[in-house]
Amino acid sequence: MKGFFTASTFCILLYSCTNAPSSRPQDPTSFPYKQEEVSISNTKSKVQLAGTLTIPSNNKVSKIVILITGSGPQNRNEEALNHRPFLVWSDWLTRHGIAVLRYDDRGVGKSTGNFLTATTFDFADDVEAAVSFIRSRPDLNQLSIGLMGQSEGGLIAPMVASRNNDVKFIVLLAGDGIPIYQVGLQQSADMRRAAGVSEAIIAQTLALDKKFYDLTLQDSSLSIGQLKNDIDSLLQQEMLSQHWDKSKLKALKQRYDYLATPWQRTFLKLKPADYLVEVKCPVLALNGTKDLVINCKANLAGIAKALDQGGNKQYKIVPLVGLNHFFQKAKTGSMTEVAQISETVNPIALTTVSTWINTLSL
Repeated sequence: MKGFFTASTFCILLYSCTNAPSSRPQDPTSFPYKQEEVSISNTKSKVQLAGTLTIPSNNKVSKIVILITGSGPQNRNEEALNHRPFLVWSDWLTRHGIAVLRYDDRGVGKSTGNFLTATTFDFADDVEAAVSFIRSRPDLNQLSIGLMGQSEGGLIAPMVASRNNDVKFIVLLAGDGIPIYQVGLQQSADMRRAAGVSEAIIAQTLALDKKFYDLTLQDSSLSIGQLKNDIDSLLQQEMLSQHWDKSKLKALKQRYDYLATPWQRTFLKLKPADYLVEVKCPVLALNGTKDLVINCKANLAGIAKALDQGGNKQYKIVPLVGLNHFFQKAKTGSMTEVAQISETVNPIALTTVSTWINTLSL
């Protein structure tokens, strides 16, 4: 496994491990609504995003939701480990009277662009391009636009909502609420604790993580090559002081070299509160209590605190008992469970979101 664990970087692993797809119980087999293949232009980045628009067939629709994927290169269905959560979400919402726009990430599927050179800010620009696309369509421009983001997408949604008045509501699915630096440390500790690792080893791991995080953040002017050299130098120092063998050095090099990617360098220094305090539209934030990627208690509390500080009283915080990072009913919350769980999204999560959206008066 490459990279260190921060807010949904597991999605990178999940995407890369996806095998030939076979159907899941919640995959829709019929589509009693309108579907349209669309192309969204991000003129700022010169990227064309390929997507799918679904509209309730009775045309009695007042709201449309743009789905925003989590970290890692993902298609419009957010496909990973033979689950297609955004296909399930899109189908559910559309059947419940809400139009949905979802698209392949840049450089994925039928979308153009280079995913590997993009940052969270670039992905936020892609979302704004989707907002502009809706506003450009005479048949859609009267709809109230909402953003629904999973994990990193739950950080991007308030980024866009804080600066774009066309966004009328947002839904955060396991979104970040505390600084990403802290998310990474919390995630590392939670996952190791769930795996039965001793507190002493967890403390040693976090101390090492902090050294490499701080190295990454201390000078943003360093080139990627210079940062990689500095990471290698620090690894050599730690190997000598900790008496690591070569296999451990190799494993840790794979883990920390990922810090030198454009996305990770940007992501690590982000603070969700900077954007949440500026969000004035209604917000629904959900997380599962067994989420080991984005700690439920800490991040939901961070979201609520930031919204309160910004004076936003139109929000709802919902911890969902027993659900994991992907809102599946889980035993431990471990990523090793995801492929074995038959459901893609628990019905409680689906119902919570559609009911909230449909009761909004905008």
